[in-house]
Amino acid sequence: MPNHPETKARFIAAIFLLLLGGWVLHSFLPLLAWAVILAVTTWPLYQRLLVSKELHGKVTWGAILLTLLLGSIILAPMGYGLSRLLDEAESLGQFLVTAQNVGIAPPDWLETMPMLGSWGKKLWLETLGTAEAAKSSLHWLGSGGAVTFTKNFAGQLFNRFMGFLTILLVLLFVYQYGDNLAKQVLACSKRVFGETGVRYTLHATAAIRATVNGMLLIGIAKGLLMGAGYAFAGLSHPAILGALTGIFAMIPFAAKLIFGACSIVLIAEGHIPEAIALFTYGMVLTLFADNYVRPALIGGAVRLPFIWTLLGIFGGMETFGLIGLFLGPTLMAVLMSIWRDWIDDINKPISIENESS
Repeated sequence: MPNHPETKARFIAAIFLLLLGGWVLHSFLPLLAWAVILAVTTWPLYQRLLVSKELHGKVTWGAILLTLLLGSIILAPMGYGLSRLLDEAESLGQFLVTAQNVGIAPPDWLETMPMLGSWGKKLWLETLGTAEAAKSSLHWLGSGGAVTFTKNFAGQLFNRFMGFLTILLVLLFVYQYGDNLAKQVLACSKRVFGETGVRYTLHATAAIRATVNGMLLIGIAKGLLMGAGYAFAGLSHPAILGALTGIFAMIPFAAKLIFGACSIVLIAEGHIPEAIALFTYGMVLTLFADNYVRPALIGGAVRLPFIWTLLGIFGGMETFGLIGLFLGPTLMAVLMSIWRDWIDDINKPISIENESS
């Protein structure tokens, strides 16, 4: 076999170059994965926007519009949240200036708290009740701690923004060459796994789409239900709070950041029963949606058992971070498909022997 050493050398060189390319692009791999997830999820919509299939491989207005639409859907609420954060930071700055000049008197509701009222009022007076106490408590601001935190936050925000622009650029590229890329992926799957490789790839695609659809449905439903809860609790702007909760609800258990903060605001305003009721309502809704409804939506679309869907969601997030929310169920769906094929192959000889007997 004269070509055997040459083939082996090419294989080793290909593995080396693949590892080298992965090392060069390792910091961009999560961004590439996010772009692929968005492309797989929205590919049917892009196909409807595509005027002619002959336009594959070219930048079309449909690809540009869909990319800009996805960018605006994600950036618009983030921009609004950042603007609100800047407004609150200005109010916080005024509060700190007042505290360092004359101190801040404890709120009336603090003393009415059972068991903790007198202790809480005493602690408040010791930390913020007078100008001297407030200056001592807020000394870290003058030592540069706040400035350092602000610089780090601004740097992280800029990096996230540039990363998101990279995702949109890659997404536009995938729209442009997605048809050829899909054919190449299916061909590679068929070469590696045989005829069943195409089915495994289709199962992985279905799992990704089911995960995104489950996220969207959970986010919309939880946003509407929590918006009603905010209105009943007496909070201002319940529709905006509900929309923010719906966005955060796409990530398992992340919505509690919003309704938890709203509960703290209600406590600060003295509405303790409303705060307890809102937090309890939000926790029950979150536990039910993330532990039962979301796995059922994802698993039902790809015939994945409930327990494996749930473990795939939480195990994927623990292992890979936020992107593991998609990778976990996808991996479980492919593994379950391989398992079913293996079981079918085991049972085939048994059925043949039974028929012959």
